[in-house]
Amino acid sequence: MYIAVMGYGTVGAGVVKVLKMNRDHISRKSRHGPIDVKYILEIREVTDENAHLVTKNFNDILNDKDIHVVVETMGGIHPAFDYVSACLKAGKSVVTSNKELVAEKGLELLTLARANQVNFTFEASVAGGIPIIRPLSGSLNGNIIEEVAGIINGTTNFILTKMITENMPYADALRLAQEKGYAEKDPTADVEGIDACRKICILSALAFGKHVHPRQVCTEGISKLDLKDTKYAGELGYVIKLLGRSKRVGDQISVMVSPALVKKESLLANVSGVNNAVLVRANAVGEIMMYGPGAGMMPTASAVVGDVIDCCNHYMRPKFFGWSEDAGDDFIKDYLDVETALFIRVDRSVDKAKIKEAFGDVDIIEKDDVAFITPVAAERELRIKAEGLGCEVKSVIRVTDY
Repeated sequence: MYIAVMGYGTVGAGVVKVLKMNRDHISRKSRHGPIDVKYILEIREVTDENAHLVTKNFNDILNDKDIHVVVETMGGIHPAFDYVSACLKAGKSVVTSNKELVAEKGLELLTLARANQVNFTFEASVAGGIPIIRPLSGSLNGNIIEEVAGIINGTTNFILTKMITENMPYADALRLAQEKGYAEKDPTADVEGIDACRKICILSALAFGKHVHPRQVCTEGISKLDLKDTKYAGELGYVIKLLGRSKRVGDQISVMVSPALVKKESLLANVSGVNNAVLVRANAVGEIMMYGPGAGMMPTASAVVGDVIDCCNHYMRPKFFGWSEDAGDDFIKDYLDVETALFIRVDRSVDKAKIKEAFGDVDIIEKDDVAFITPVAAERELRIKAEGLGCEVKSVIRVTDY
């Protein structure tokens, strides 16, 4: 069976490599024998051994009836959305690793796929090589999902690991991540939580059945974190991780991306470097966690190729996958109304009696600054109390129960 790959960057090149490297093995997994790449759509010059497959004309792929599955690894919304839409309308299944495309346009593309009796799959769009999309949409279907939480950005996890384990300032850790190729020259999408936001939107939609848009998600990054935060959190028995979290709250869900305190004994606390992990809480299975490489050429290509094989095996046999409704704003609970505990760091001039009066008998760390963890209450209420302490509030970080 022939496929096409749109985009020959790191992931696209990895997909072609895996298909060649494991060709015999893959042919035994496929109902239709070997899976070969017929076209690579790429506007840049390609000089490697696959140069003869390159086309700059999308219509070569669209109009070729031998192409039944198309891989999209271009990234971004345009022209990816137009190309993917056209492929689906032409009766070609599409596999993508493009988290921005799925987070913004997933509902439209899933609807198009169903209407045209083909498949649209995206295992590689979240957590690279970690299989999480298929378990959420298949293996865990017998469960009511209560919460999904994850370390789903390797760049920020690398930076936080350096801050926690080596007492490295944020700016130095970011610079090191850039030198190692873990962070882009412009790291905004990673360090401000935008990348993780797109991923938690996808996980939320799978877990709760409605399309969650990035604009609906409270999103905070790690750029404002200070070494005092990681140090004081450690003394209180926690580490700080950037988490994407989606949780059922009555008839609504709470979705957010933010730094969060995680207990040192938690499995999530021990996910270091550029690795990712996703924790799922469900009413039948309980709590499970999937861990592994969240990015990189081969791990991400592994997930893409798995989807390619699945789409080839379901040629002319589309399957229900994904979600079919849009999450209106009334489905997303205001994060300020969600109950949580908060880690609060304030100026040392604070009257500690006021802390006790506002928050009860909390443990207080007093060094250069003063830090403590509040009891669980609505975040809005806790923030109002913190502002009433009559001193500078330097840091407010949510505290998890895992």
